[in-house]
Amino acid sequence: MHPIRTAYLTAARSAAALLADPAVAKQWDAPSALAEFRIGGLAGHLAFQILAVPTVLAEPVPPVEPIGLLDHYTRGTWIGASVDDEVNVGIRRSGERIAADGPEALLAAVGAAVDELAVALSAEPDGRVVHLARGPWSLALDDYLTTRLMELAVHSDDLAFSLGVPTPELPADVLDPVLALLSRLAVRRHGQPAVLRALSRAERTPASVTAF
Repeated sequence: MHPIRTAYLTAARSAAALLADPAVAKQWDAPSALAEFRIGGLAGHLAFQILAVPTVLAEPVPPVEPIGLLDHYTRGTWIGASVDDEVNVGIRRSGERIAADGPEALLAAVGAAVDELAVALSAEPDGRVVHLARGPWSLALDDYLTTRLMELAVHSDDLAFSLGVPTPELPADVLDPVLALLSRLAVRRHGQPAVLRALSRAERTPASVTAF
């Protein structure tokens, strides 16, 4: 299996284990660390990074060239949007819908999806392209999984921090592509000197080098 597919499955299983933490059900209706997101809605958004993949795999792919990984983020309307912008309101509503049946149902759905994807991703050919109907545009499957891998890592930290539990430690083969993607996005946003200084020169560190 392609390394990104293996890494994605590892991150998905890690997220599923976090969703199974008793603190999730206990704090389900409490506010999360993300503005306007309760714990349940954030858990639903984390789960979406797993639950959406089978749907994307089943989506018909039109005969167009896929765009590049960074181009995917150039087109994303949520980047730079405020918490009250329609796109972010929609993301929160989607998380709440996914979590509507409660923590046990969410965990069961995630577990079933992970089992399904463990089989499905191993069967997908090299060069597989998927279509994101909500884009709309197409991506190489492994680029798409890289985007989901980053979301799993980032939102696992969001959820763990919100719950007051340790953020799951991810192995290097999972974290490396996440850091590579975030670094490339940060360089595109802030420029090479800013990111280099943030990583190597405390005395010249800029105020922010966030990727988004």
